[in-house]
Amino acid sequence: MIGGKVQMKKKIANENAQIRQVELFTSGVDGYHTYRIPAIVVATDGTILAFCEGRKNSARDDGDIDLALKRSFDNGITWQNMQVIADDGDNTMGNPCPVVDRDTGVIWLPLCKNNDRVYVMKSTDNGATWSNPVDITKDVKLSSWGWYATGPGHGIQLKNGRLVIPCDHRESKTLHSHVFYSDDHGCSWKLGGVLGEDTNECEVVETRAGSLYINMRSYKGNNRRAYAWSKDGGITWSEVFEDETLIEPVCQASIVRYDENRVLFSNPANTKREKMTVRVSYDGCRTWTVSKVLNPGPSGYSDLAIAPDMTICCLYERGEADYRETITVAQFNIEWFSKT
Repeated sequence: MIGGKVQMKKKIANENAQIRQVELFTSGVDGYHTYRIPAIVVATDGTILAFCEGRKNSARDDGDIDLALKRSFDNGITWQNMQVIADDGDNTMGNPCPVVDRDTGVIWLPLCKNNDRVYVMKSTDNGATWSNPVDITKDVKLSSWGWYATGPGHGIQLKNGRLVIPCDHRESKTLHSHVFYSDDHGCSWKLGGVLGEDTNECEVVETRAGSLYINMRSYKGNNRRAYAWSKDGGITWSEVFEDETLIEPVCQASIVRYDENRVLFSNPANTKREKMTVRVSYDGCRTWTVSKVLNPGPSGYSDLAIAPDMTICCLYERGEADYRETITVAQFNIEWFSKT
């Protein structure tokens, strides 16, 4: 399913600042009007997988939308040509939310069809090939729910092996975040806890103490990120709080554990979709004491991953006039935060 040689996209780098940025998907190229909704994970063999939606005819959230993938075998220095891994004609196959099972090496890819049905695909060869989508809607969606979205961004595996997939849905006219999970390495999936109203796209991280922290897009009207905690692996959640530090334009964001002591967070830290910023927490997501702007201009959705050499990868929507112009991968080390 890989077509062609390893290719290098335009580099917009400042090597002295220990950062490299590469445009992976450019709207209008390779047969798609627009690329959106990035997700990135690292396979057990070190392959980096960058997913997104390829929107065939417009930038709209519906219509003919496929799932696209590019892979890197050398920590993001070069990238393979694009693979189209999910295409169902004029239907929307969207909201990729990959998760890597570190125990089996399988990469699971939950996704949605027309923001209604929930499917999962898997790869047993680090993304080279993929299974056909399997419908798991009855296991992870209540009959009273309408609109539904997996992710977008990545899922996580807990220390005990549980796979947790962040999602959101609409019930009546109210938006809620929720998760679903697997305790048998993807053989079956079960619905987990539902968060309070006016929450939406979300990502999850496991704290050093073993609790889960979920960070969510909020519709409370305050331009601040929402968050909550779980002490039982996502089966139940606390009440929802707002973080006054984490300003947002009502947009998706990403969170990932860097090491035992540090968690990273990325989003457009503004009331408009611009100023992509990466932050660091040293106290389990309670405060965000270090931050640095990755891109001051138009910026949208993002996803974070950690490469085998501990390089931080931020796959994000970026442009000069509009954030939907490209999906760019920025790679930098932890020392980049202290560079001036």
